[in-house]
Amino acid sequence: MSPYLISIGFGLAVGIAYGLFGVRSPAPPMIALLGLLGMLAGEATVSWAKGHPDAWANLWHSKSFSITKHDPTRSHDDPA
Repeated sequence: MSPYLISIGFGLAVGIAYGLFGVRSPAPPMIALLGLLGMLAGEATVSWAKGHPDAWANLWHSKSFSITKHDPTRSHDDPA
């Protein structure tokens, strides 16, 4: 079984126990958990981009910054 499933299972069980006994959770506030989620997402994004070298090239050499007029007489395959 995946360690992630075990972790969430135990977390839910402890949360239910805290709720039944009326004990307040010692967990950090929601803002800290959202920050942690952002850190994990950023780490996963960099890991994904390192595995896809074209992702960096597309990001830094994007043609979205250049303004070009659409020429209806020129085909899309014509480089000039």
